[in-house]
Amino acid sequence: MKICLFGGSFDPVHTGHLHIATKAQQQLELERVVFLPAARSPFKTSCSAMFSDAERLRILRAATADLPWAEVSDADLQLPAPSWSWRLVELWKTRHPHAELYWLLGTDQWEQLHRWARFDYLRENLSFIIYHRGDTSLPPRPGVRSTVLSGELHPASSAAIRQALREGSPLPEDWIPPGVQPLLQH
Repeated sequence: MKICLFGGSFDPVHTGHLHIATKAQQQLELERVVFLPAARSPFKTSCSAMFSDAERLRILRAATADLPWAEVSDADLQLPAPSWSWRLVELWKTRHPHAELYWLLGTDQWEQLHRWARFDYLRENLSFIIYHRGDTSLPPRPGVRSTVLSGELHPASSAAIRQALREGSPLPEDWIPPGVQPLLQH
């Protein structure tokens, strides 16, 4: 079984996230893509979420409801902050000891992957799927199994969505997954 873990703040999830997950699922023939909203990224210690944990889960579940291969997990939200990817990998290895595990991330995270806690453990237990966001080359990571997905970047941004919601500004229709818009109103 091929399982891909997709961690992030998802504050809120947007069409770009779903586009990346769909592309990975199709290209690598993944049985599951597990969306894992983070309790608090160790790289974003000063940021606070606009949406509560319960709201982010509800929004993610609505956004992925029509994707049979998608799963939403609150596993990271149940662990003490900050969020460490290696803990989630350990958990999934315990739950699915014979699964082939992947981690989906963007170019920005790939560039700082060497800073992730227990990098050697992650390198030994995962294959990484990198969504390449641009024309620049990716830094090499010797000994790291990886697949690069390339394609047109969806313009949606969680930060821009949060700003528009604070200002009461309209959002581009294709930024918000179907069924999610009503859940974004606080």
